[in-house]
Amino acid sequence: MNVQSSPLIASLRGRTARVLTSRAEINGEQIRQRAFRLADRLALQSIRRVASQLDNGIEWLVLDLALRELGGVHVPLPTFFSAEQIAHALASSGAQCIVSADGAPAPTGSMGTPGSLDGGLLAQWRTDPATSIDLPAGTACVTYTSGTTGRPKGVCLSAETLLTVASSLVQGSSAIAPRRHLCLMPLSTLLENVAGLYATLLSDAQIALPSLAEIGYTGASGLDVPTLLRCLHRYQPESVILVPQLLLAVVMAAESGAPLPASLRYIAVGGGRVGPGLLARARALGLPVFEGYGLTECASVVCLNQPGASLDGSVGKALPHARIAIVDGEIQVEGARALGYLGAEPLPEGPIRTGDLGHVDADGFVHVTGRRKNVFITAFGRNVSPEWVESELLSHPDLAQAVVWGEAQADNVAVLVPRRADLDDAALARAVAEVNAGLPDYARVSRIVRAPAPFSASTGLLTANGRPRRDAILSHFQAEVDASYRRPASVPSTGVSA
Repeated sequence: MNVQSSPLIASLRGRTARVLTSRAEINGEQIRQRAFRLADRLALQSIRRVASQLDNGIEWLVLDLALRELGGVHVPLPTFFSAEQIAHALASSGAQCIVSADGAPAPTGSMGTPGSLDGGLLAQWRTDPATSIDLPAGTACVTYTSGTTGRPKGVCLSAETLLTVASSLVQGSSAIAPRRHLCLMPLSTLLENVAGLYATLLSDAQIALPSLAEIGYTGASGLDVPTLLRCLHRYQPESVILVPQLLLAVVMAAESGAPLPASLRYIAVGGGRVGPGLLARARALGLPVFEGYGLTECASVVCLNQPGASLDGSVGKALPHARIAIVDGEIQVEGARALGYLGAEPLPEGPIRTGDLGHVDADGFVHVTGRRKNVFITAFGRNVSPEWVESELLSHPDLAQAVVWGEAQADNVAVLVPRRADLDDAALARAVAEVNAGLPDYARVSRIVRAPAPFSASTGLLTANGRPRRDAILSHFQAEVDASYRRPASVPSTGVSA
């Protein structure tokens, strides 16, 4: 094969960058050569569109780099996708094959017996696309968002756009320049793919790539916190990326006396709103936590708080590549954009309309206040963004999951899952009252519906990446919500006017 080396592989030439796993330490030149060999093997088979279902590890990175070198298309599938979701992704993307770890069970949608790739470490299974699927010109990655239904939505992104965002992250974090990044999110997650892998490669830093089991994940959303802490101590990272629930788990462990590695210099938090209460708790522990914001349609990160340019309650300032505008209260972004959705019309010309509500303050910090489509209006005409209230509830150590509603009502109700099954209703109400004390009266929760079990993807109440399916939850608990409004309020008044 005679192609121009991709910037990612070129970044490994003569560099000290290396990957650390539980099995080995691999230097940049070894990674390059493995990626070249794999790209050659795929080119000989005329394979350019590859789906993968792989655990975190060097094999995921080598396959991704090989496809970047080949100018091919990577369709990374989360390991927790259901059989139906995998079948949908394969059919909608037109993947020519699916790659899994050698010895793993045959993936859904695979055919025949597997071939061998990457020295026998990867298994290559044939697929049978029913029809030829045309992708937008320049597509290098098809990443699947969770969406609001069981069928994930494929977003097509170019290599140029992915590298633009990764390079912008390197430039934006130059003041800190972490020397070792630990990937704690699945690599199939665009945020970890771009900010964890690509940005770290471009900055010539080390990447620690433990398996998901070594991190402590079980299934789509389960996490064993002691295992996570052991992983942090083993790899001694300077930077990590966390979703809010992972941050909460780390904060609660530290508050209980569990030591955290002193190596941590930068903890980026994204994927959902972080309540000020949780940030304050992290600050009290001395954790270097910085909230950011991004979306798949913009190839991940758009804004990020940085040391020396940080404001709690904001998602930071726009990265160098991004331009933010507020139009009718909605955040709109220019500077990096997806090519389009699978099976849908191309994205409209102009800035990306995020659907997120927010504002930019006089110092350039971006504030996200909720989703336009989720805002409800109370009986007193007050607009309430439920994500705001929910993030405050979830910063309380007794509350694990929450969905808030109050459309045309005099007060608001929350469907709640306590963090401990033995927490009685009175304790649950006290926890909500403590959160209410920091909220204005129109946003407080006065009524509680206690869910008998945690929301999960298997019951259709969570998306594949763990976000609540708001409409499904409210529909499921509609009778209980209605009944709560026929009874007196269940949360004691705080006596505080906010």
